[in-house]
Amino acid sequence: MRAVEVGKRAITVADVVAVARKGAPVRLAPEVARRLKRARAVVERFARGDHAVYGLNTGLGAAVDTKLARDEMAAFQRQAIMARAVGVGDLLAPDEVRAALFVRMAGIARGASGLSPAFATILRDMLDKGLHPRVRRIGTLGEADLSAMAQLFLPLVGEGEVELAGKIMPGPEALRRAGIDAPTLGPKDAIALLNANAYSVGLGALTLHDARLALVAQTAAGALSLEAAGANLSPIDPRVVALRAAPGQAEASRLLQSLVKGGDVSKAHRPRRVQDPLSFRCLAPVNGAAFDQLARAGVAIDADLGGAGDSPAVLADDGELLSTVNFDTTATALAFEGLGLALSHVAAIAVFRIAKLMSPGFSGLPRFLTPKEGARTGFATVQKTASALEAEIRHLAQPLGAMTAPVADGVEDYAPMTPRVVEKTHDIVRRLARLAAIELVVAAQAVDLHCGLKLGRGTGRVFAVVRRHVPRLDEDRQTGTDFERLAEAIAAGEFEAALA
Repeated sequence: MRAVEVGKRAITVADVVAVARKGAPVRLAPEVARRLKRARAVVERFARGDHAVYGLNTGLGAAVDTKLARDEMAAFQRQAIMARAVGVGDLLAPDEVRAALFVRMAGIARGASGLSPAFATILRDMLDKGLHPRVRRIGTLGEADLSAMAQLFLPLVGEGEVELAGKIMPGPEALRRAGIDAPTLGPKDAIALLNANAYSVGLGALTLHDARLALVAQTAAGALSLEAAGANLSPIDPRVVALRAAPGQAEASRLLQSLVKGGDVSKAHRPRRVQDPLSFRCLAPVNGAAFDQLARAGVAIDADLGGAGDSPAVLADDGELLSTVNFDTTATALAFEGLGLALSHVAAIAVFRIAKLMSPGFSGLPRFLTPKEGARTGFATVQKTASALEAEIRHLAQPLGAMTAPVADGVEDYAPMTPRVVEKTHDIVRRLARLAAIELVVAAQAVDLHCGLKLGRGTGRVFAVVRRHVPRLDEDRQTGTDFERLAEAIAAGEFEAALA
């Protein structure tokens, strides 16, 4: 697999996915070593001086007013990491751990952290050798992911647990087995490792990737429903769409047009209904709004993937160490709240389309889409699963808001709660993929029952992907496994590939 190079340009969402999920090797650009060496020289000069610098010769948080003696600076590094390893709850998945490690490594490569240069290589080796520290999810608030980062780097101070080659072992043993020698932390090294939002940003990148795949699949499912319902396609007519300057609606309309082009419904001169229910009519603006929010969240994540959130930050060209607030992720939290809310609207109209396709009065097809009608259940009980998914998505989409309980003796009196906001948005995306799978299967069944309906070129490919994984429903069977299988195909990008 092609290696991902770090340090020459900003990393991308695709880079994070490649490293976190596909095991792509990581390489440091040649200029990174020089950059880190210059920055480290600035740190060492300040360490020899008397000028107070946060986290270098002072305590952290409320202890900022505590001055560290020079002979205390090195020992303080281990204590700082140990004291912030306060995570509880569920463990992060391996891809989440890898995403956080990779994002922190990329941030360090910018040179603003002043970290001892050897640690950049250590992080690369941890990724390349599959050394995944065990990190618990709860304990960080979004003004730097301190708890998550501390747990991530416990092995570097001889603590913590690590998963290596499918086995759980103590951090020092994992380093030894992987052939990694961790250097002793020097002045500022702890805060250089800790003071970052690499967990929020890494998970945010994975969430964006998954959200795009789920939203494309849900839009494709909507297009298949339009055809199965014999819908009036005037709302996506380019002339109508041009009357309103709404980029997201225009994007979704173009996608829908390309999907249904060439099919019977797109050629119909007299649609079955003058107006369809809003869940069909408003597919483009609702899903288009979600595409808009996805783009906004992407802008926020890109800013952090290409930036440096360190504080204090090293300005090597000026020989300065200055405090920053580049670790604040309010913009990211708000963007992901918006994305989650937008996806809840997508889910709401999807659930109505699913129910309408099962209703003979609307679809003209057998009730619950079973060819044996009243003698079989068909998809009747699937409505419950779809409704449960929509309800959970709607609940998760409720805004979390900012932290309301000041910490660190009131010094840290604000936090955007970004880790949890990103996590709940990812939870929404996972549920949306399953809801998309349900609509795809239901719409495909409706198409089959129409007998002879010619699909558009795009929806034809979508239908083929569905049928590759899920056969039509002739007899009642357990369908939950069908939906899970199709959700996996969505996550693997099969529907996005079919539309390329």
